[in-house]
Parts: sequence; C-alpha cells; structure tokens
Amino acid sequence: MKWLLKSEPFKYSWDQFVEDKQTFWDGVRNYQARNNLQQMKKGDEVFFYHSNEGKEIVGIAKVVKAVYPDPTTTDERWVCVDLQPVKKLKKPVSLAQMKTENKLADFALIKQSRLSVIPVTDGEWKTILEMSE
Repeated sequence: MKWLLKSEPFKYSWDQFVEDKQTFWDGVRNYQARNNLQQMKKGDEVFFYHSNEGKEIVGIAKVVKAVYPDPTTTDERWVCVDLQPVKKLKKPVSLAQMKTENKLADFALIKQSRLSVIPVTDGEWKTILEMSE
C-alpha cells in the first residue's frame, strides 16, 4: 500500500526529516486519518507533502515501524508510525499541477483536502512520480 502524509513545513519540513533520519508520525487527531495510519505496514511507501506553505509533494519516505500508541497522549485511541526518508523528488509536484491532471481527478488529496493521512493508488503514485521527473 502507498500513502501520503501532510506536514506544515514550518512545523516539520522535509529537510528536517532528512536531518533527523527517522521520525514518529504523531499528533493525528482525526478518526479517518487515524484509521489510515492503522492500515500502514512496515515497508509501505509514503509521499511527504508540504501543506499550507508550498502545497506540494516533495519526497518519498517509508514506514519502518507499523502502528503503535501515540506517545504524545495518554488517550489510547490515537496512534503513530515510524518513518524514514527515502529520497527527495527531482522536482516537487504541486497541488495546482495535480488538480490539472485528469488521472488524478479522484485522488483523495483533491477530494478530501483536509485529510492528513491519505491512501494513494498505484496509478496515482505512478502519475505523480512521472510528474516529478
């Protein structure tokens, strides 16, 4: 399975992620996003998306530890996963570009723009990678 995770660059940027070499993806407080986190498996690929500022996919990460309780809360409903950066895209793919691509018309990033953890189909993944070349 493939995914997209959003991060506001002023809070946690791709460059900071690369510098850290690994992070846990915490703070998700939306049930649908949490349900998506719960489906992530070790080895899953993840697009890293800068939200608010930039609004673009900037890199690829991978899940290195599957779902476990979010250590930033005592509320058992919330979970996180561990991620490592894999590579920066040759060129970022902006939300504006994705909105003009017919193959991405049903992409959850466009249809459910507020969701922070989004499944990505194989076709969507391939299209975005082609757009980043």
